[in-house]
Amino acid sequence: MTTGALLATSGIDVAFGGVQALSKVTIEVARGSITSLIGPNGAGKTTLFNVVSGFYRPLAGRVVFGGTDITAMPSHQRAAAGLARTFQNISLFRGMSVLDNIKLGAHTRLASGVFSAGCYVGLAQREEIALREELERDVIEFLEIDHIRKVEVSMLPYGLQKRVELARALAMKPELLLLDEPVAGMNREETEDTARFILDIKEHWGATVLMVDHDMGVIMDISDQVWVLNFGEVIATGMPAQVQAESAVIEAYLGSDGARQTAA
Repeated sequence: MTTGALLATSGIDVAFGGVQALSKVTIEVARGSITSLIGPNGAGKTTLFNVVSGFYRPLAGRVVFGGTDITAMPSHQRAAAGLARTFQNISLFRGMSVLDNIKLGAHTRLASGVFSAGCYVGLAQREEIALREELERDVIEFLEIDHIRKVEVSMLPYGLQKRVELARALAMKPELLLLDEPVAGMNREETEDTARFILDIKEHWGATVLMVDHDMGVIMDISDQVWVLNFGEVIATGMPAQVQAESAVIEAYLGSDGARQTAA
């Protein structure tokens, strides 16, 4: 793990039913960067996200976060250590309000715990009030969702639900934010807004971002570094313009015929 890296994976192997999903995957995410992970469908991107966030245990290899080996650490402990994640498929409590969903993201920071907060007594009551004020001041205003904070999530359009999920992750005050397809299914305006928020998360919140998405326009516009997976292996890394010009990357997306035509 080089100096300046917040996250590093080393030699990660994952297999499902004898099928190799990841093979000796080694990547680094520089502190304070927006780093993107790209590749064709089935390349292993979400599998690597699941390893980093603790949902999958690799057959081999290590995950190091902030200088600590977290390979065997449960996902909830990784969250408490400063690692937050959004999901490809929205994972919100649809019958709860926007504010209540966001507050759930901050439960790891409550000294009283979730149960006491639910009882709303003593320390929990004071923490609840302070937390609500903090979230309304910081997260909700930042993501421009104050007008929907009391609305039930199920009543919101898809793009706003994605923004609420991002807000819930930010409520954890993460050092590392994992974004799994943050602009998937969005229209142009929603995509541009989300890209702007991601840049602001880096610049104004000081968080490091590791992102997976298929929108190459967004990836190339806002990423500091890009890693490319294909068939579970790293095939390229570098700055966006460098990666975009790599013949191995072009071939992975277009096939060998497409790569030859591009080169010509």
